[in-house]
Amino acid sequence: MSELSAREQQGVRLVEVDGEHAGQRLDNFLLARLKGVPRSRIYRIVRSGEVRVNSGRARPDQRLQAGDKVRVPPVRMAERAAAEPGVGLVQALATRILYEDAALLVVDKPSGLAVHGGSGLSLGLIEALRAMRPDCRSLELVHRLDRDTSGCVMIAKKRSMLRHLHEALREGTITKTYITLVQGRWPKRLTRVTLALEKNTVRGGERMVRADEAGKASETRFRVLEVLRDATLLEAQPVTGRTHQIRVHAQVSGHPVAGDEKYGEREFNRQMREFGLRRLFLHAGSIELSLPDGQPLVVSAPLDAALTKVLETLPR
Repeated sequence: MSELSAREQQGVRLVEVDGEHAGQRLDNFLLARLKGVPRSRIYRIVRSGEVRVNSGRARPDQRLQAGDKVRVPPVRMAERAAAEPGVGLVQALATRILYEDAALLVVDKPSGLAVHGGSGLSLGLIEALRAMRPDCRSLELVHRLDRDTSGCVMIAKKRSMLRHLHEALREGTITKTYITLVQGRWPKRLTRVTLALEKNTVRGGERMVRADEAGKASETRFRVLEVLRDATLLEAQPVTGRTHQIRVHAQVSGHPVAGDEKYGEREFNRQMREFGLRRLFLHAGSIELSLPDGQPLVVSAPLDAALTKVLETLPR
């Protein structure tokens, strides 16, 4: 059975989305059909208007619906062999699978590994998992973590699970809990930060986020776990899912995340390095959700040994 119908129009394909691919992001839909084309170029052709959905302009993150007609332009680029994960990465990821059933994977992503390739990276978590599991043809990221953040990441193995979890994220019925170390003494009364956030691009093309009333509404809930001499260990629950949300909310509150080279405080980061911190201290510690059959699921990822050692070393 063909997954979709298509017709050629002078090198342009008009592709009709079937029910199996309903709910997929446009950029991921195109990546599967323009083999060897990097994600950055996919973004360019979408934003230039070369890609159309139902004859209209579209965004890379637009969710497709069954029956949508996608205009796919010809892109001349030699198809490259997909990057293969190294033995070390394969072995590491195999030990980091926290939960798996027929439709869902939850993986403890290590810090330093991007969730997907792009921006000069040939391989990320999702590409590595696809190479490790060639029998799973529909592996898709449910959500994202920053490259330097570790912890729980959900990967759907079936399109039906992807749709279920995206709906749950939109409705706010999935609880994601992070563990983070921040500068100074976080006031216990500060349990909720609601600051609108706006993406911004600065010199060199580096993506930054700032608090701005013109941005998107965002909310993070915080709870003090332990007060140290010069830092505070916090639990953070993002109610919304904006880019860099926890990091910016902590920074604007006067308590930047330890090891944050983008939003942090240089002298504090230097002090933390003396205690062995070599990464961003932000870890997605647990995810709570309901499976399609209504069964609750709680998946936890413990702090890695390096972060635990830092906590043990810091003065009280």
